[in-house]
Amino acid sequence: MNLSPSSGDSLRDMRVALDVEIPSDVTYIERVVALVTRECAELRLSPRQCALNVPVALTEAISNAILRGNREDSAKHVRVRAVVDDSRLILEVKDEGEGFDFDACVIDPTTPDQLEREDGRGLFLMQRLVDRVERFTDSGNVVRLTLNRQ
Repeated sequence: MNLSPSSGDSLRDMRVALDVEIPSDVTYIERVVALVTRECAELRLSPRQCALNVPVALTEAISNAILRGNREDSAKHVRVRAVVDDSRLILEVKDEGEGFDFDACVIDPTTPDQLEREDGRGLFLMQRLVDRVERFTDSGNVVRLTLNRQ
């Protein structure tokens, strides 16, 4: 998994809190989110971040990876990695899909013309709950969520 630092960042000061691979099965989502949430509490992220931001954003990212990226193909897997340092938590969710056009998939479901849509809310939620959402490829599709410590 690519955890290339942004300019000026150093991975040597980061701690891998979790690195897990799961089958493309939505029944695993709750367990992985619970593991990450527990790590967040141990690493002293704020209670709000541990109880709301991380679980909701990560659930959306994993479910998108399973349902959209891997299309629920039981032969494919999703990898979830959590890395933390003194200033932030980075979550990466990697699937084995072909990727997607991030900008084309982000909609504002609160606008009148989008209220009836049943899709497109996951990325919107992620962007509202974390400080940065990125998508890139690394032998698969990767969504990176960055949450700054409060």
